[in-house]
Parts: sequence; structure tokens; C-alpha cells
Amino acid sequence: MEVSVIGTSQAQIGRARLAYRKLGFYNPAAQGFSRTTRICFDHSQRWRTDGVRFSLNAVHSEVLRSEKVSGDVSTSARRSKPVDGVRLYVGLPLDVVSDCNTLNQVKAVSAGLKALKLMGVDGVELPVWWGIAEKEAMGKYDWSGYLAVAEMVQKMGLKLHVSLCFHASKQPKVSLPQWVSQIGEVQPDIFHTDRLGQHYKECLSLAVDDLPVLDGKTPIQVYHDFCESFKTSFSHFMGSTITGISMGLGPDGELRYPSHHRVSKRGKVPGVGEFQCYDKNMLSLLKQHAEATGNPYWGLGGPHDAPQYDGMPNSNNFFREHGGSWETPYGDFFLSWYSNQLMSHGSSLLSLASTVFCNSPVTISGKVPVVHSWYKTRSHPSELTAGFYNTVDKDGYERIAEIFAKNSCKMILPGMDLSDDHQPQESLSSPELLLAQIKSACRKRGVQISGQNSSVSGAPGGFEQVKKNLLGEDGVVDLFTYQRMGAYFFSPEHFPSFTELVRSLSQPEMLWDDMPNEEEEVGESLPVGSSSDKNLQMQVA
Repeated sequence: MEVSVIGTSQAQIGRARLAYRKLGFYNPAAQGFSRTTRICFDHSQRWRTDGVRFSLNAVHSEVLRSEKVSGDVSTSARRSKPVDGVRLYVGLPLDVVSDCNTLNQVKAVSAGLKALKLMGVDGVELPVWWGIAEKEAMGKYDWSGYLAVAEMVQKMGLKLHVSLCFHASKQPKVSLPQWVSQIGEVQPDIFHTDRLGQHYKECLSLAVDDLPVLDGKTPIQVYHDFCESFKTSFSHFMGSTITGISMGLGPDGELRYPSHHRVSKRGKVPGVGEFQCYDKNMLSLLKQHAEATGNPYWGLGGPHDAPQYDGMPNSNNFFREHGGSWETPYGDFFLSWYSNQLMSHGSSLLSLASTVFCNSPVTISGKVPVVHSWYKTRSHPSELTAGFYNTVDKDGYERIAEIFAKNSCKMILPGMDLSDDHQPQESLSSPELLLAQIKSACRKRGVQISGQNSSVSGAPGGFEQVKKNLLGEDGVVDLFTYQRMGAYFFSPEHFPSFTELVRSLSQPEMLWDDMPNEEEEVGESLPVGSSSDKNLQMQVA
């Protein structure tokens, strides 16, 4: 069966949904499609042979129809030109390259790339995992799967941004390199540790950056060699296909501590998180700093009166709105040290990437999280535990913008789809005010921003919020990456809305040469699942 999932307007979206119902496989009450057609996007169900076909002719016909309606038909159609200079990218599935370094669902990805190209999307983002490319032994690299993806993107005429991921992922399951995990079993203090001694094993502790804990090498040295190997192996793509590289800076690739990695038990309202300063190497650095400042007793551990992961700001004394320990000399001592360790780590990795790729015609970037819970309190506790010393009296993002500016790097900000109106009131959250603060810091330092959404599942009113952030008057965001391609991304519940976003940002006008001939095969099979194929993943890298 061939199904068009390209929409162009709200009216067409409605007609498309009606058509899906008439065809018998659209069911708004179900997670996926009707069993009667043996077509399903639901990850819990699999069919061995059947799949969905995306028709590129549908894209062609919709573009022509739109031009006729608007009266803007030109015999010399031009390529798409982004409004206000905002370029649009789409993230590839996190598991587009498997743990065995092979491509997952090649036909599905190829069809998706064709659809994106015809829509006027500028390029795609590719997550490159440390745990896959340097899986078996230090210095033993296998780039074959990622090279294959780069070739696919190049042949499609799209641009490619690469995210170097030095962290692990739970869903889909991507581990750190085997040899690193083996070292961690013997030396668990290479990982971040909380107050109860629980280790976060999805990235290395920033305290070991310059310690020879990886078979005689420091993590910084290992990251450097990884980047050098990548640069050499992908040299013929640099500047032409690969135009940007994002340096992984911590958990989920972001510059932060893993302070919120435990799922909240309080429902929609997140806790403040916990300080991650209890591995022996972090404690050693804290002890040295306390002694150097003449307060040795302050270096015995983290704050004793801070809440646990799910705790509310006022559940203990440290983050209390008025008279909390965060406002005392000890609080300033600890929070300054804790934040400075993170800033030093981020500066080292951005400097490393800028140095390795200095002669390559690519843009270097790093991701900074938008930790917006409890932003409307005086202490901003969620930001403090994540490593950002940002309070009612202190701007914690000026320093970060300065680091990015010093290393000539762009800043990636997720959460462009989040609005204050759709946050739980009791969390005192404000993603809009926090984004505005970070944008202001970047503008002062001349740092360009790349935006991302928070999740493909979509925040309420997310598409409108994205457009508001991208087409605003500040002009600081020049590139937006929509996360992420996968089963839901191409579903009739989601894809028409995405096409509306593309149209509103790019106003695409297609080259006639881009259109497939009637004789050409224009459908690509997107298998929903099989006994051997993995489902496409949609999380943010």
C-alpha cells in the first residue's frame, strides 16, 4: 500500500485524516494503525513483511497545487530560501547506526531523506556514538556505518551536522565503549556519584578529565584522538556535506551534571535534583579548594541540608526561598566551586574541538540545557544542582556565553517548543524567561544560537512556540534542528504539522529538476518492523 503523509495546510490535514479513515488504517483512538491493513507504527506490534510507502509524487503534486492556488507559478523555479536566514535540519534516528556498526532500516531512512529534501529542509543531524565507533578497544575505530550514512546524505544533496556523543543512552540502548565500562567496574569513581554513593554510568565524571584513568590516558586525550580519527576518516565530506560538528559535553551531550537523572515520583512536578560531587575525585578537588581558601571544614562534602532528587525547594534549608544556606558565605563558596568545575570542563572540550577542527570548514557547537523548573524562585535550585550558578542576584549564563565566544563556538539550545502557559504552575517554571536570559547573554558576547525542540512527541502548542522563537526580532537563532526522525515523526498524526512548520519557515519553491519523472520509482518502503529490523528511535540526543 502507498500512503502520502505530506500535508500542506490545516484543511488538507483534515482531508488527509479523512482519507486515512476511508482507507481503513487511521484510528484516532489507537496508538498506531488498524490491524486490518497489517500496517502499524506502534512499537509494541510488528509485522514481518508489510510496510508503509511514502510517495514522493505526493510531495510533487502538493507543491504544484500550492503554486497554482497562490498564483506564484514560475518557469524558472528557485530553490528554497529560509526566512530570516533560519536553516532547518532534522535529526536522524539515534540508532540509525546499530551497535554492530550497520545501518538500521536503510530504505526507511532513504525515503525519509528524499521527503525532507523535496520539502526544502536544509540537512540532517547524525549522532555519532563513542560506544559504537570505538567500541572494542582504545584507538580501534570503526567508522563504516557512519560513513555509509554520510554518503547517503551527500547523494541526496543535503547538509550534515554531526553530534559526537561521549555519553551512553538508555533508549535506544547505546553503552559507553566496552573497554571504558570494564575500567568503570574496577574504578567506579570515574563516574559521577551522588550523596548516597550511587554512580551515574552514562558518562565520565568531569573530575577525571585530566587524570590518566583510561589505560594510562586521560579522557581529554582519548576524546582528542577520537576527534582526530573522525576528521581524517571524514575529510572528503568536510565543508561540502558536513558543515557542523557538535561536541558532546556531558549527560545527553549537554553541558551539565546528571543532577536530574532519576525519574520523579511526584508526577508532573520535578524535584530540584541532587548535587553530583561525591566521587573521590570530585571530593579531592573540593577539599583542595576549601583548604586553599582557608576553610578546610567546607571541603568535607556537599551541602548537608540539600533536598534529595524529588525534593521541593523548601523541603530542606539549603534552597529555602528566604534565609536558605545558598545565600550564606558557605553556599557561595560551594556553588561557585561546583559551577567552576563544570565551566572548566566545558571550556576544555570546546577548546579541544576548536583546535582539532580549526582547519576544517565546519562550525563547532555545544549544547547547553534549558533547566527551567523552579526558575521563578529566588535560588533557581534545579539550575544550581545542574551546575549553573544562576540565581535572582547572579547571572550564571554570562560566563557560559563567554566560554563559547572564546572558543568561537555556537550554542545549541533545546526547548524552543516550550511555553510558560503549558508548565505546571506549582513547578514555578519559565522556559521562556530562561531562554530569553540565555539569548541575551549570547547576544552580548556575539555567540550564535542553534535551536532544538524538546521532544518529537510534541509539547502543547510546540510548533507555534518554535515559530515564535525562530522568527522573533532578536535574530540570534540562525539554525533549528527538529528532533527527531522516526516512526511517530512520519505518522499522519504528526507529519502534516511538521510540513506546516517547514512551509512557514522556508516558503519552499522547488526546482523542476528535483521532481521525479513519472517513469521513475518514487516510493520507498518503510518497514514498520520485522524480526531483524529495529524500530526507529525518536529521543533527543
